[in-house]
Amino acid sequence: MKNNEMTNNDQHHSTPAPAGRCGVFTGTFDPFTVGHDSIVRRALPLFDRLVIAVAMSKLKNTEEEISQRVDEIEKIYKDEPRVEVIAYSDLTIDMAKRVGARFIVRGVRSVKDYEYEREQAEFNRKFGGLETVLLFAEPGLESVSSTLVRELRYFGRDIDEFLP
Repeated sequence: MKNNEMTNNDQHHSTPAPAGRCGVFTGTFDPFTVGHDSIVRRALPLFDRLVIAVAMSKLKNTEEEISQRVDEIEKIYKDEPRVEVIAYSDLTIDMAKRVGARFIVRGVRSVKDYEYEREQAEFNRKFGGLETVLLFAEPGLESVSSTLVRELRYFGRDIDEFLP
């Protein structure tokens, strides 16, 4: 079931998650790049269900922006029933519990990414009982970042090669 409704913390409803191995792939995905798509496609064989969870920062994003991002990602995976796309604004460990996930999927492009993800994994395991699955960027995608793609877009450059 696809869900692109924004909710705040006190409106989250717990519904029984489908049985099976569920992972969440989290990020702001601004924009969702070919690197993100690579991680999703490589993570799918590991899980019965993969939730792409678009993080909302009330300081940076409007609900409309996040809803549009969720819609765009849903279109990419419209033929993949194991993928669900949601938006969330609470702690990742709380969202993961709500959707029935025991694993967080993260992509790593560099040693810098690895160190950050290692620290996050420790927190998520300690406070949420979640394991982190790290997938390393495919060769040729290590330099693709949402930040750089956003900058190219801002300056009017063609970014199609970086989008799925």
